[in-house]
Amino acid sequence: MNTQTETFSDKILGFTLPARNARARIVRLDQVIADVLSAHDYPAPITHLLSEALVLAALMGGLLKGEQAQMTLQAQSQTGVVSLLVCDFRAGDMRGYAEFDGERLEGLGANPSLSAMFGDGYLAITFETGPGQRYQGIVPLEGETLTDACEAYFTQSEQIPTMIRVASQAGASGSFAGGLLLQHLADGEEGRERLHVKMDHPDWEHVAVMASSISHDELLDPALSMEGIAWRLFHEEEEVRVQSGASLSRGCRCNQQYYEGVIRRFPTAEQAEMRNEQGKIVVDCAFCAKAFELQI
Repeated sequence: MNTQTETFSDKILGFTLPARNARARIVRLDQVIADVLSAHDYPAPITHLLSEALVLAALMGGLLKGEQAQMTLQAQSQTGVVSLLVCDFRAGDMRGYAEFDGERLEGLGANPSLSAMFGDGYLAITFETGPGQRYQGIVPLEGETLTDACEAYFTQSEQIPTMIRVASQAGASGSFAGGLLLQHLADGEEGRERLHVKMDHPDWEHVAVMASSISHDELLDPALSMEGIAWRLFHEEEEVRVQSGASLSRGCRCNQQYYEGVIRRFPTAEQAEMRNEQGKIVVDCAFCAKAFELQI
């Protein structure tokens, strides 16, 4: 495996451990985070939260196949400082956005906990694998981090043993982040117990212990490639199959034609109420902070 120095090049690396019935994704983000954060002047705690969410979206979205397949991560609260956090992934295109109360956020200090930011919030994860093929799981926003809540989603909603680790760093040179997702796959052979409902399977316990040794510094170390991480963790396995994943970039899907098509579905009276003092209908995209003046 290649262990040469790499930059954070906004890519996903997939690999499997056939003898252990396990699959994994590794991701590192740099420019994607910069592009998403550039749309708004986010304070440090929201920058950290969005960076973590984008890594999680890439890790989970990277499990999907097909150009139209999409994964959406949405954390929401009626009472929390952060009322909405949403990120999605489709064929390597990513976007993210957060709504929050700035004054209340300042009162939480430099490193607020997940519960302090969201209160009694919930996390919804939606997978769309094709036309009419959509499924969603909803779990409470519990645990110390958003990563903990995503692990709980796989355990509670899909009953798939899953381990996720995410690390991020922000400084004068910008924000960058990395992550690892490891899962135990179902055993589809007839007459045998399905592995995904057996949380204490010895194969899973083994790979989970090995993967849990990954450190924050290793996930962020540019001198350790993503292939190098897989090799460092699992070089004693009889086989590690590596598959190159998608290249990642910010890809907001807003455009003039789309918004005009949506607004035209409204009755004329309702369209009239949407017009500003100049008689124009203007739609703002929260993801990319662009304003579209519609020709209606």
